[in-house]
Amino acid sequence: MTMKKWLPALIALSIIACFLGVYAGSVKVSPSDVTESIHYGTKSALTRLFPSIETGEAPEYFTIIWKLRLPRVLLAYLVGLSLASAGVASQALFRNPLADPYIIGVSAGAGIGGALGAIYWPEHMGLLALISALLSVFIVYSVSRVDGHVPVDTLLLAGIAYGFLASAITWYLIISQGERAHVTWMWLMGTFNGAGWRDVGEMFVVSVIGTGFLVWKWRELNLILFGEESIALGLDVHLYRKLFIGAIALLTAFAVSTAGIIGFIGLVSPHIVRLLLGPNHRELTPAAALFGGVLLVFADLLARTLARPTELPVGIITALMGAPFFLYLLMKHKRGELYS
Repeated sequence: MTMKKWLPALIALSIIACFLGVYAGSVKVSPSDVTESIHYGTKSALTRLFPSIETGEAPEYFTIIWKLRLPRVLLAYLVGLSLASAGVASQALFRNPLADPYIIGVSAGAGIGGALGAIYWPEHMGLLALISALLSVFIVYSVSRVDGHVPVDTLLLAGIAYGFLASAITWYLIISQGERAHVTWMWLMGTFNGAGWRDVGEMFVVSVIGTGFLVWKWRELNLILFGEESIALGLDVHLYRKLFIGAIALLTAFAVSTAGIIGFIGLVSPHIVRLLLGPNHRELTPAAALFGGVLLVFADLLARTLARPTELPVGIITALMGAPFFLYLLMKHKRGELYS
């Protein structure tokens, strides 16, 4: 399937998913309420650049739609896009179809920062999670270095070992929080509750930079699947491993620090797209990114509506969606039906 066919379809699906995410909720609104509020909010934002624009009176549900639902939905889309992009790169880097972007210690490290933030600096919880996640990747990378190079199998084992250690520290910190533990627990399970336009802006910049780099380097992602054999094809393997690890860490760390630990998006989205479009990263990377955004918007919609008025952590929904698919992939991998 050519890009001219799937790209418009995924863009349309993304728009539909975001519209449904804004439309559905505990307060009933009409489709016209959604479009009017978005139109009014867009004009209001443009008045900062063009003061002559007249906005008029705000629609009835403007606050609910523009200030609460829309930033939440857009943030979910961008986080899903980032995790799916990082998942594609992780599977290429480790040459393992079951790899996901959390494998290099990002999520486990972010958990320590998030727990510390909840105890000592609640207003800086996301920032501490981001710093801790990036620091964890640096530790895992440093431990994995052998004679100036980073073997993939060593990086994988170091990431797994560090993940266990960091998880133990995180759970100790959560237990020590007492009554405040539920805040950290909800964050660890993933949530977009309280998302604002600032979060959307920061995530937009990171997702565009990180995903744009991976889309740009699709040839190198194809070549790195050959491992050391790609050296004979002219690829500086060690350089691109560093660059791809950096892109994975950047995308995943910002996603986790913004919305918590949301599993399976980085695993499921690349595989579904690979089944439809094939393994060429020229199509696989951008398509998986867009589809990952769609998946997470729908997962967040289910998290908000399945148990109303209670809101479920979105990580529970993605786990229910992704765990059966992971078992399916594992069975195919055992039979040798996935690339290795």
